[in-house]
Amino acid sequence: MKFAHPAWLILLVLLPLLGSGAIVTARLRRSRWAVWFAPRLGGALLQRGSPLPRWLGLLCLLAACAAILGALARPQGEDATRSEKTLGRNLLIALDLSRSMRVRDVKPDRLAQAKMVIYELLDAMPNERIGLLGFAGTADLYAPLTIDHAAVRETVEQIDETWPPVGGSNLAAAVHLAIETLHKTGQSHNALVILSDGEAHEGELEEEIIEAERSGIYILTIGVGTEDGDYVPTPAVPDHRLAGRTRQPVLSRLQPGVLRQLATETKGRYAAAGSGVDIPAMVLGACKDLDAFELDGRARAIPIEFYQWLVLPAVVLLAGAVLAGSRWRGVRAAVLTGAMVLLPAGARADAVADAKEALRARRYPEARAAYQELAESATLPGRRARFLLGEANAAYQAKDYQDARAAFSRALLGADPAVRAPSLVGLGNTLFQIGWQNLAGEAYPGDARAAPDLPRFDALVKARLAKLRDAAPAARGEAAGFAGLDALVTNWTDAVRHFESALAVDAANPQAGNNRTTTRIYLERLRELLAQDAQQTEQAIPPPQAGEGKPEPGQPKDKSQGKEGDTPGPKPPGSQGQGEVHPDPHPNADPPPPAPKSGKNDDKEAGKRAADPNETPAERARRILKENADLEHGPLTPGRREFLPATKDW
Repeated sequence: MKFAHPAWLILLVLLPLLGSGAIVTARLRRSRWAVWFAPRLGGALLQRGSPLPRWLGLLCLLAACAAILGALARPQGEDATRSEKTLGRNLLIALDLSRSMRVRDVKPDRLAQAKMVIYELLDAMPNERIGLLGFAGTADLYAPLTIDHAAVRETVEQIDETWPPVGGSNLAAAVHLAIETLHKTGQSHNALVILSDGEAHEGELEEEIIEAERSGIYILTIGVGTEDGDYVPTPAVPDHRLAGRTRQPVLSRLQPGVLRQLATETKGRYAAAGSGVDIPAMVLGACKDLDAFELDGRARAIPIEFYQWLVLPAVVLLAGAVLAGSRWRGVRAAVLTGAMVLLPAGARADAVADAKEALRARRYPEARAAYQELAESATLPGRRARFLLGEANAAYQAKDYQDARAAFSRALLGADPAVRAPSLVGLGNTLFQIGWQNLAGEAYPGDARAAPDLPRFDALVKARLAKLRDAAPAARGEAAGFAGLDALVTNWTDAVRHFESALAVDAANPQAGNNRTTTRIYLERLRELLAQDAQQTEQAIPPPQAGEGKPEPGQPKDKSQGKEGDTPGPKPPGSQGQGEVHPDPHPNADPPPPAPKSGKNDDKEAGKRAADPNETPAERARRILKENADLEHGPLTPGRREFLPATKDW
């Protein structure tokens, strides 16, 4: 036994002094009356009551003070060692350490930006078990899966491109090592976050993608860098440009194709760092349905407190002292105090009944306000989760799906399966409605148990795709935050996962099974329509004309860029080629001059051809891309070519 604050025990010496002072005061009061009459008349003139209640009240007061002082000193038993328990998930981060990560097309460079993304993930996921592996020509595990995020942060601060023993960019080896590491954890679902520029990868990725999907690993890829790119720097070269085997400067660009493939085929997501996407929120959203398991945290000593054994007797003794010293006048006050304590409980019961009645009567704003007030005043997590579920249902019925999604998410914090299952179903329904409202401009009109209205859905999707095709090129790009049809696919995919999680909690929930089937039907149909549209778009693009060559080595294949030496201008009527033959709208006009044979377009002649009325829109677009090819390739002088070495040696 020990005391955490033993200084309070010094005040115990005052208690005997208080008792002695009370005795002396009582004697002085008795002697004060003796002055007014003779001792023989005292019994007839003074009516004395029993002193027992007063002395009993004094003893209760002194004992209560002693108990309070003992409680303030905090008596404690022997320390008990306890391990902190947390619920977490496995998240492995793969960091590209090739020399192309030192390119400065983003500030300060790609590797520094990737490290900042890792710091944000560590701060946003404090309870997850996170590990770090780095890869270049080979892959190595530098920080095993752990909840000690300080150790992972220290490793990230020190790591750089000199750590890998072999240069290159073997992305397949990184995925293979991640699968082996996550498989050893024994969990069926894990997450892998890859931060890379997607530069020339080595190894076969197809087998690794199949193995990752079979192992239940969600791969989330983060692209670092820009598609314009910059030269790879090195201190060994005077102008800080890395020279390959051909002694030519190497231009490195962000290659998102491989990263998108990894994310799409493993049901993950892709985002570009610095594009405005909230990457920690995206990773949290993808990992919230992974298997959560109990983790053993750090062991810490917890003292066994005994002060509560003194607080209750002190309260009882104080009440006894008040009742004994007041000659029972405090009974009425005690009754009134008890009534005031019981009154809020009755009022809260009435508030719950009013909220239920408002929801039943379809007064949704009133019901939302009532449930929100009850949730804010609730002290128990279980009751708060139930009130949040009521608030979410009221918001959903009022078709305010954004607030409903937030309320359903907060209701999931409760551990009661009777609350978690409806919350998961409601969250899935809300995400489905958000996607449908984004597509159709209104809530889903049919009953969730009815057969899907696929003809109307096809018409809505085709109308949206037609609108996107007719829009300006800048409006057809991929918007930040998974806007448009990408957001629709994301919301419905998450809705299916929530329905499956609800069935895992309550397998007999009919609404979760029916809504999951309906959402899957719409989702599969949407993917079919997107694939058909992509095929039609590809067929509508005119193929390269005769005489067009292959793109320069190291340059991306652009279907809109013709061969070197080909004239992007109009063709005379009846010309034969691989593309479509367009009729001449001016048959009497003079034929256009023959195309130049040089490999680069002359600016003056290109300006003249810009006003040629015989050009079709496709030919005009191809000519403009041809004229601005140097601007797309970077800051190069006219007539200069760029070469990448056949084998990447950095």
